[in-house]
Amino acid sequence: MVATREFGREERVGAELQRELALLLRDEVRDPRLNQVTIQEVRVVRDLSHARVFFTVMDRDEARRTAQALNKAAGFLRRRLGERVIMRTIPQLHFEYDHSLEDGMRLSSLIDRAVSDIPEERRGSPDKDSED
Repeated sequence: MVATREFGREERVGAELQRELALLLRDEVRDPRLNQVTIQEVRVVRDLSHARVFFTVMDRDEARRTAQALNKAAGFLRRRLGERVIMRTIPQLHFEYDHSLEDGMRLSSLIDRAVSDIPEERRGSPDKDSED
């Protein structure tokens, strides 16, 4: 039961950090490279010392430069989080581009392509071999 509570705490802290980072990026960061950043998820380690912050940007080609800019701003963001979030210590922030949306779109495209290769008369109908 203790493990469940620990997991819940990490999840709650991650969600709170995600909300606050999104607000900080929207309202207080003046770096134009960070205007179109969306914070997707924050994963906090068990002892709350580090947080992996997953983000996306509109222009995939800018992901690397955006990650560099975010990691450069990590100290500022961590200080501002310390002023806004009631925690004993604020985790070190490590920003990473979130590939999951691209991966999902790629998989969806592969599925669509596989389904389109199935002859029309077999789509949506039960497998004829299973009827026997």
